[in-house]
Amino acid sequence: MAATNRSAVDQTGVDDGPASLRSPGIILGVGLGGFVDGILLHQLLQWHHMLSGTDTDNIGVQYYNPRTLSGLEMNTVWDGLFHVVCWLAVLIGLGLLYSRVTHRRRRVWTSRVLWGWVLVGWGLFNLVEGIVDHHVLGIHHVRGGPYQVWWDIGFLVLGAVLVAVGYLVRRTGTPFDPEQGPERGPKQGPEPGPGSAAGGLGGT
Repeated sequence: MAATNRSAVDQTGVDDGPASLRSPGIILGVGLGGFVDGILLHQLLQWHHMLSGTDTDNIGVQYYNPRTLSGLEMNTVWDGLFHVVCWLAVLIGLGLLYSRVTHRRRRVWTSRVLWGWVLVGWGLFNLVEGIVDHHVLGIHHVRGGPYQVWWDIGFLVLGAVLVAVGYLVRRTGTPFDPEQGPERGPKQGPEPGPGSAAGGLGGT
């Protein structure tokens, strides 16, 4: 049974069995990457909001100027909905991770396999969000202005780099078997049962 469990984990540290870290890692990365985008670019730097570029979008969404009170209110609502999606992704990722790690929960948080997949998820968020929102729909840009195309391209490049680095990081991780029990001391032999004890007495 132990050999069967270990066979699901290849030498690159990737667990292809039912308890793989791939899905929770990627989903966590998507949620955390979305929070970085929303908190840093939407709120702290205020480079854009969810609908701040709809005056030049490709699908005809009504424009809500973030420099007016009513426009800022509507953009804030959509930013909040965006954060709800990110929050749900983090919750789902954590739930999957918890359900798949039955032992050694402390060790999983230091696993390069997990954090490699988190980086892959973050990069996938940048690529999908960048292509869909910035280029296909055009509802906002990373930073509006004369250089917005280069900011949007840079966002995609960052996403591709995160995917590549995450893939390399998870390949350098040591195999993680979530079905393996907690670490113990040197394995002891089975305790002798009543029959073996009697046999021992009979032999003296």
